[in-house]
Formats: sequence, C-alpha cells, structure tokens
Amino acid sequence: MSKNQTYDAIIVGSGITGGWAAKELTEKGLKTLVLERGRDVKHVEDYPTAMMAPWQFKHRGYLTREEKEDYPIQSRKYNFDASSKHFFVKDVDHPYIQEKPFHWFRGYQTGGRSLLWGRGAYRFSDLEFEANAKDGVGSDWPIRYKDIAPWYDYVEKFIGVAGSLEGIWQFPDGQFLPPFDLNHAEKVIKERIESHYPDRKLIPNRVAHITQAEPGQFKGRGPCQGRNMCHRGCPYGAYFSTNSSTLPAAYETGLLTLQSHAVVESVIYDQQKDRATGVRVIDSQSGDTTEYFARVIFLCASTLASTAILLNSKTPRFSDGLANSSGVLGHYLMDHHGGISGSGTLEGFEDRIYKGTRPAMVAIPRFRNIKSQEMDFLRGYGVWGGASRGKLNGKRIGVGATLKEKLAHEYGPWRMTLGCQSETLPQYDNKMMLDEDKRDAFGLPMIRISATYGENERLMRIDIKEQIAEMLEVAGLKDIATSESKPVFGATVHEMGTARMGHDPKTSVLNAYNQCHDVPNLFVTDGSCMVSSGNVSTSLTYMALTARACKYAVDEMKKGNI
Repeated sequence: MSKNQTYDAIIVGSGITGGWAAKELTEKGLKTLVLERGRDVKHVEDYPTAMMAPWQFKHRGYLTREEKEDYPIQSRKYNFDASSKHFFVKDVDHPYIQEKPFHWFRGYQTGGRSLLWGRGAYRFSDLEFEANAKDGVGSDWPIRYKDIAPWYDYVEKFIGVAGSLEGIWQFPDGQFLPPFDLNHAEKVIKERIESHYPDRKLIPNRVAHITQAEPGQFKGRGPCQGRNMCHRGCPYGAYFSTNSSTLPAAYETGLLTLQSHAVVESVIYDQQKDRATGVRVIDSQSGDTTEYFARVIFLCASTLASTAILLNSKTPRFSDGLANSSGVLGHYLMDHHGGISGSGTLEGFEDRIYKGTRPAMVAIPRFRNIKSQEMDFLRGYGVWGGASRGKLNGKRIGVGATLKEKLAHEYGPWRMTLGCQSETLPQYDNKMMLDEDKRDAFGLPMIRISATYGENERLMRIDIKEQIAEMLEVAGLKDIATSESKPVFGATVHEMGTARMGHDPKTSVLNAYNQCHDVPNLFVTDGSCMVSSGNVSTSLTYMALTARACKYAVDEMKKGNI
C-alpha cells in the first residue's frame, strides 16, 4: 500500500450523506478521503447564475431544442432550467437502460443533488418504522423511532429546519427554527379544513432553511432571503447543502481530502481478512486507474450508484456482488409517487397580496390508516400545496407608464393548489441490475432498471384524487379542477431501498447501524439502506442514519472490531 494513498476512512460521494459522513468522521479524528465522480463546486464562487436577472439569460432562460435533446430526462425535473442546468448531468453522456420507464435525476459535482433538492426535512415516525412488521409487506426495520430520534435532533440543530410544533404523532416535531408563515388565503383555508376534519391539519411545510440564526449551525450561513432561487445555489448558505455546511466543517479539521473526477469502479475486498481494504478509482479526465486504501469505507454515492458499485465488486466469495450473500442487493427499489393535483379559486380577499417569494409550501400530513387499517390500500400519503395570486392575463388597454402600472400591479383571484406525495410498497421485482454486455464511457457495466407501481398504489391514487377535490370543496373554493398523470418511477427523485437494512443477514444487506452484514468495515448510508419508503421526503432520515453510523463505526474501530 502506498502511504500517500492510505487513509483512515474513504467516503464515496459528496452529496447529502457523503458530506455528513465527512463532517462526522473528520471531527472524530479520522484522516478522510472523499471521492466525487464529478467536478469540484465551491460554495458561492461556483454558483454562476445565483445573482442573475431574468433578462441576463439567453432566450430569457427558456431551453433550446438542442438542450432538450441533450437533457431528455433531466429537463423533466421541475427546477431544471437555464439557471440550473450546469448542476445536472447531460443525459446523452450518462446513459442507463430503462426496462420500464424510470427518470434518474443526477448531479455530478461536489454536493451532488444537495444543491438541487426540495429541502423538505421530515422525520419518520413509528408509523413508518413498524409498518412492514405490522402488515407483512417487506422486511422489518431493525430500528424504531426512539433509536434515531436523538440523531434527528442532532442533524436538525446543525442544518437548520424551519417548522412549527404541531403535536402530530405520525409527523413528529423537531428542533425547529421559525416557520415560513402561511399567507392570508392559506390561513382561511386552514381554518375551514381543520374545522371540518378533526384528524387533519394544514401547517407550514418543514424545510431545511435558516430563518433565524442559531448557535450550532456552521458559520458563514445566513437567513433565507426569500428569493426562491434555491436551485441556482444559495450564496447566503440559507438552505442546507453539503457545500455550505458539512464539507466546510470537515475542511476545518484539516483531515479532509476531496478528490474530484473520481469514478469508483469497485470496492477492493480481502477474503483472508474478511475486510474491504480500499476502492479502485478511474480518473474521468485521464482514464487512469488508482487504488486508495482505508480501514473503513462509507458508500454514499446515491441509491443506484452505491448499489452498482457493490454489484460490480465481485469476488470468489461474493459472485453476485460484494456483501450480497442474501441475494437481495439491487432489489426492493422504491420511489414515492405523485402526479395528482387539484386547484380552485378562493373568492374574496382581493385586498390581500404578498410581496416577494417563499421557498416553502403548506403541508397536510398523512391522515389515512393512522390508528387502524381503514382503507382498501396499505400505508398512506401526504398532501402539499399553497395559495397565490397570479398576474392577470389577457390584453391590457393602455400605453407607456399607465400600461406598465397595470401589468405590474393587477392581480387575479386567489388560487389554491394541492398535490400529493405517496408511499410505495417494497417489492422484490422492482430492481436495478448491471448489464455486462453494455458498457458506459468508462468501461463499466450499464445500470438496468425495472420498476413499476402496483395495485396498492393504484387504489391509493383513487383516494388521493377524491380527497384533494373534497378538501378544496370543503374549503369553499370554486372552479375546482383535478388532474392526474401516469406516475413514473424516479420522478419524485426519492429512489431508495436496494441495499436494505434488516435483522437477518439472509434477507438484508445492512444491520441496524448501516454496516454490511457480510463485510464489517463497509457501511452504506444513502437511500439504498431504506426498508420502506414512508410518504415523506427521506433526506433528513438519510442524514440522521449517517451521523449515527459514523459514531458506531468509530467506536468499533476503537474497540478493534473493524
């Protein structure tokens, strides 16, 4: 082993979980290497569009035909446009195989998709952690809420989460900063919905934004300016990203090395030691291959990428992929499903308007199958949305300053829109594989994905559409309209579950601390570890699990177990 290529810890990926692993391991004294397959992006200085006005973009920010052809998948994401496309991969350069439609959204750079996420920060409750055991679908989680609650506290205090204390047991409260307030129309609708439904609340959404500076957050971050331009990279560091928070904290220790353009081919495994000894890396610019070594390895490359690395790390003992004695690696792929929405007009209150923007919505937490199995489908869904007044469309009579004043200050009626985010059951046949016959630009097997929604999701969607329409009607809205599009796996950008945790090494890849059952010094803490999907965004859970796994790994290293 070359000394200058040997570390205490190696982390693959610099996104939300990789950044947290870097912070935790370096702060605990480990000399740590972070491998990022994309380019380096430095906070503030590498956000080229952060302060640009709309008229400064070519074509006013609209995509050209050529751009749509180069980004056929990425351009489907709601925050992909001329101001953010440099944070997305170019699809034509990074192909994968879709046996069934799957939208894989990716950002190959320091920080990964932490520069592009929706910032929803929610805790799982025991409604999620106990679900598989209670209804018999999927494997039982090896942890419960009490095991991870202190780690939710720990992460929230560092990243900053704006939210309100509500006392909803299935939507646990956290360590919150002041929430983004509801606007007047939302307050009216909240009162009407809550007075009609005793089991439903309309509340401010919980988002990873600093609304008030507090001790414990990394220095240099400031309060949210309400620009709602988060996908450009926040120069104020107001929303949590690896770049603004965890990596700077890791750099401060003096123990962090970041290697960009590092495509990890495989994990190196020593069968005699029964340990992972390092990783084999391809330099994406030169094509050279280098091996790096460490006592402990964390895979944080994202669900599909981490699983692909394990599947490609074949050995005589693990012919179907490293740490895959269970045979479930690559299976039980999950994603939330959405694509159902409804909207209506709230009459009156036209003397009310708000200025500026707000990078948050309102939430109606899950209300189905809470205390008992009441529906013809398992699990449940949450509803998100918001109210606003749009500018009046159509012709305006006038010229010069008079016309400009009308265009700038005349608004239409209040409109309320509601959408959904819904749980998907873990199913063995929803999976990703490697295609040995088709190779990417680095000579690695291409990822092949086959996943689709089932009967439970279909039945749930019927109820979602009915309930959205009913709540809009209960709220007294007029001109109510609902719409639905066919759900596509990957579209909510919450792919997870392909290297799941579990009690039994025969049916799971990881134990309760994200440690591989088969390889004690190998940890996987990104979305691939998930055992069920819940219905809320999962990033906060990934971060809490990562921080927890890091402490466990360092403790085990001190004991000499790894």
